[in-house]
Amino acid sequence: MTTHGADIDRTDEWDRLRERHLQDREKRGASSARGVHHFALLSSDVERTIAFYQGILEFPLTELFENRDYRGSTHFFFDVGNGNLLAFFDFPGLDLGPYREVLGGLHHIAISVTEERWEHLRGKLAETGIETMHLSGASLYFTGPDGERLELLKDPLGEMYGESVG
Repeated sequence: MTTHGADIDRTDEWDRLRERHLQDREKRGASSARGVHHFALLSSDVERTIAFYQGILEFPLTELFENRDYRGSTHFFFDVGNGNLLAFFDFPGLDLGPYREVLGGLHHIAISVTEERWEHLRGKLAETGIETMHLSGASLYFTGPDGERLELLKDPLGEMYGESVG
């Protein structure tokens, strides 16, 4: 079996990009941002979304109210740690169709959890029949109730496979 991209070598290009744009941590300026306030996704069924994110993944529901931009639409939030929120909207009456990946669109959301919590949640996903894909020893990929792709990552915030990315 051939691995996708096995015939492509972009090492020189990546070296040039790092040389041109990546600054040493000591020389890097501070970000203008305070952090991610929330990621907003679509929900076709509020109850099912709450059951999945709060019930299975154990992300507490923190708020639920009417969307200010679309009457009758629900806007609700889950705590994913460190002051970060995962938000959802439902849009009753609009046929938004299934999830599709497009350029410039969402590929997946990676959420850091401790190794113990990772093992616990992996078991809960298996118990509920949710298919997962385990990669690189630290990543567990699966699909949410509306087709959104999610990753639970054992690596601490700011690290990827034992290397600093922050």
